[in-house]
Amino acid sequence: MTDSHKLSLSVQYASNAKQLPTRQQFRRWVKVALEQDIQMALRIVDEIEGRALNESYRGKDYATNVLTFVYDDTAPLYGDVVICAPVVAREAKEQGKELLAHYAHLTLHAALHLQGYDHEKKREAEAMEARETALMVKLRYPAPYLVS
Repeated sequence: MTDSHKLSLSVQYASNAKQLPTRQQFRRWVKVALEQDIQMALRIVDEIEGRALNESYRGKDYATNVLTFVYDDTAPLYGDVVICAPVVAREAKEQGKELLAHYAHLTLHAALHLQGYDHEKKREAEAMEARETALMVKLRYPAPYLVS
């Protein structure tokens, strides 16, 4: 991990889920993905809030695993990330992944989105997935896109 970029991270727990990552774990995961200075709030929510946010901002009537909101894309970057704990737990179980590894992956995914990565086009998706995989391996987690 590099300390060349600054991170201001606020972690908010608004979920009753068990087995949530610690603030230190979230900080470690975001830090490893830093390519520029970031000010970020990370909110862990339950399904009701996750669904309401996804409906309000994306017009989709279901809770998704992670939402990233970029407010200022000039240095330092400023944005919010919302992770829906029940969705993460369900996906980890369905995909046969360790829960913390899935949280790490989604946290990295959101941090990269905040820094301008996207996956709308094939080439962008390949670059983003390669970066996520490299970071997961660096953190000693399994590659997130392996199909079992």
